[in-house]
Amino acid sequence: MEYMLLWRMLPLLALGASFLFLFYVQNYSSKLPHKECSLLPYQRYWIASKRIVTPQGVISGAVEIKEGKIVTIVKEEDRHWNSKEGHVVDYGEAVVMPGLIDMHAHLDDPGRADWEGFPSGTKAAAAGGITTLVDMPLNNFPSTMSQETLKLKIEAAKERIYVDVGFWGGLVPENAFNSSSLEGLLNAGALGLKSFMCPSGINDFPMTNINHIKEGLSVLAKYRRPLLVHAELQQDSESHLEIKEGSDDPRLYSTYLKTRPPSWEEAAIKELVTVTKDTRNGGPAEGAHLHIVHLSDSSSSLDLIKEGHIDVLSSDHSPTLPELKLLDDGNFLKAWGGISSLQFILPVTWSYGQKYGVTLEQLALWWSERPAKLAGLELKGAIAVGNHADIAIWEPEVEFDLNDGYTVYLKHPSISAYMGSKLSGRTLATFVRGNLVYKKEEHAPAACGVPILAR
Repeated sequence: MEYMLLWRMLPLLALGASFLFLFYVQNYSSKLPHKECSLLPYQRYWIASKRIVTPQGVISGAVEIKEGKIVTIVKEEDRHWNSKEGHVVDYGEAVVMPGLIDMHAHLDDPGRADWEGFPSGTKAAAAGGITTLVDMPLNNFPSTMSQETLKLKIEAAKERIYVDVGFWGGLVPENAFNSSSLEGLLNAGALGLKSFMCPSGINDFPMTNINHIKEGLSVLAKYRRPLLVHAELQQDSESHLEIKEGSDDPRLYSTYLKTRPPSWEEAAIKELVTVTKDTRNGGPAEGAHLHIVHLSDSSSSLDLIKEGHIDVLSSDHSPTLPELKLLDDGNFLKAWGGISSLQFILPVTWSYGQKYGVTLEQLALWWSERPAKLAGLELKGAIAVGNHADIAIWEPEVEFDLNDGYTVYLKHPSISAYMGSKLSGRTLATFVRGNLVYKKEEHAPAACGVPILAR
């Protein structure tokens, strides 16, 4: 179970602070016929728009796509592009942006697909402009902590995913001191590892201590892949006993916050800072990368992200069965923690972010470019020649009510905290590796997303 605190700019979205790096990721492709994978019959075509978000800025022009990759980008004034070979899909004033990369999602498959599952989760992702997910190693069963359990997840994903999906492996006490086990997990394709410094809420994913983390980093250093850490360390002087029965209402979020005091995070960060010494030149984990998830200081998060100290945004999509949310009871202390959010992260980010001057370029940086670098996805994260044609088309100015009449592809939409919200930013279309996988409440006939494995 992963917990988050509210952030005044992006309530209920998880944050990550990171340094960036690259490693090689194996490139797969779907073996299904093109007509099954795409709602567009062409393999060579142009996408035109007045607002195309590139690493160099927002341009008016067109992007040429051929066999799943971006081969040309031209500006409006370069008129000769329109006469070139290929069909033109003109989106007018709609924004053409690199597809979102959500590096922190729980799809619960295999083992708990009744909570979400690959098909519904990736359909929701596609409907929200997400072209790549990186699935967390827990909430599925068994948890992904070995080469064997990762292979189970990869097999479960094949021909059941509508967007590309990568996988984090788990760092737990049982494999932390077993370098061959960790290497087997990484050799099988895990993009990196994830650990908890507090109870995870999942029985087969126990918490780690600082010694486990040191051992994990020493192995990860050889692969140049990251360790993601849920940084909360319970203090002996503070416990759930602070909650006084009868005086603290469990239906109030403020009561729940008392069970997760800021000192837990502060203590965890202090320990992790000492570990970073091992990652420096000459250290036993030289070159390893430590990534902290769930930064929860709401008073400074906005300043940190604007100043560039927070690099990545992610959803921490963590669904469950409606009965485990205790919606009628409203008890924060007993309900399953987690936000069901995949389909809504783009409009939520934009709806709250535009109040503080967030730009389209910043959205692409936080949700596409930097997540791609963190996860080692060299051919993703930007509209650039040579990259996968992973593209989100959306209308920032269009407002909509997220109510019962809105089509939601999540398995249990009623549990999402965003239901009932008024949001800005409607997704028109989503392209994954050049395949039009979603447009206006319609998905491609077949699930042609690709499992992404590091090599």
